[in-house]
Amino acid sequence: MKRTHPASLIVAAVLGVGAGFVLDQVLTAAGRSSFTPMVSLPVLLAAVGVVVVLLAVPIYRATHGSSSAPINPFHAVRIAMLAKASSLVGAVFGGLGLGLLLFVLTRPADPSVGSVSALIATVLCAAVLIAAGLVAEHLCTIRKDDDDEHPDAGGGEHSDPSGPGTRHAAR
Repeated sequence: MKRTHPASLIVAAVLGVGAGFVLDQVLTAAGRSSFTPMVSLPVLLAAVGVVVVLLAVPIYRATHGSSSAPINPFHAVRIAMLAKASSLVGAVFGGLGLGLLLFVLTRPADPSVGSVSALIATVLCAAVLIAAGLVAEHLCTIRKDDDDEHPDAGGGEHSDPSGPGTRHAAR
């Protein structure tokens, strides 16, 4: 598994900004009020970040000798994928909050303090989720074994029985 690349987080955030801005644009064009997330959304984003890090800590302890419990590699990969997904979801929700905030702040009318504070809290807690996902992904990194360095187990020979450079015809 490869680590989360910053470009994928930036793309997710940019898509979120666009979606948030367009969502509010469509809502107000239809005569409805702009979208404001509930107060529970930032709390939920931060709570998910805490849980993801707490799930990754035992894997880190086991890989660095602090625990005598054996490592289940499938469990470690699942937690690492959860961490990766959490950072991407955090980027999308952070971008969505930024897009909504951008729309609200560019209107001629003054926005309410409650909606602006809910959007700012969403953006900040989404940043917490991104950071927690990246930290948990780092904690789930398992050191490579010496056996992982030898891709050809046949003593240096190619695993292809017909030899190197032989072309196979498609049947």
